[in-house]
Amino acid sequence: MKSTIKEIHIRLQKLGSKEKAKFLQGFFKTGPGEYAEGDIFLGISVPDIRKLVNEYKTLTAEEILPLLRSPIHEERLFALLILVYSYSKGDEPVRKHIYGMYLNNTKYINNWDLVDSSAPMIVGAYLFDRNRKPLYQLAKSDSLWERRISMIATFHFIKYRQISDTLKIAKLLLRDKEDLIHKAAGWMLREVGKKDMRSEEEFLKEHCKKMPRTMLRYAIERFPQQKRKIYLDGNIII
Repeated sequence: MKSTIKEIHIRLQKLGSKEKAKFLQGFFKTGPGEYAEGDIFLGISVPDIRKLVNEYKTLTAEEILPLLRSPIHEERLFALLILVYSYSKGDEPVRKHIYGMYLNNTKYINNWDLVDSSAPMIVGAYLFDRNRKPLYQLAKSDSLWERRISMIATFHFIKYRQISDTLKIAKLLLRDKEDLIHKAAGWMLREVGKKDMRSEEEFLKEHCKKMPRTMLRYAIERFPQQKRKIYLDGNIII
């Protein structure tokens, strides 16, 4: 097994680009005091990572755990994409195990792309027909990434027109100080609007005057220009 992990590591290294790595380290805010301080990038495109995932997709959750805990960003993304595939193909015991493993390793799921490419497919999918209390615990976490997981996981519910948890968690996060949470909540509210515009607007009318500006902008992105202006100017009649 160690030889397989070493093989994957070598192949990912060969796919890397120093120039792209430098760009990604800036794009994903890896500088001192930034949200991904110290993260290491090889400089690999997501399509190239997905191609490699396709070759190793039968690896088990235990087998890819060392990559999930890697200091290298692309190795963690590789591992998460394997987990997403394994979850989609697994039986109930496998899915339960992957869900538990995911939540036990959230400190390694520590950038927005890692969360967004895995939380709906694993956390959202597992909790779809279960008690969703874990999402509310995550929403109250001190970890930025666990709070983002709680919000983005609801994307899975929205696809099936189940929107109540999205709205409740967005309300919990209204006073969050992190811009990445504002963006996540705004994005999910926008997705709610695609399924149920009335519910999105009811939420916005109640909360738009106190919600973070970024959250509001993301939520109303698909609105006609005139309606966007009304919300941004705070001229909504409740």
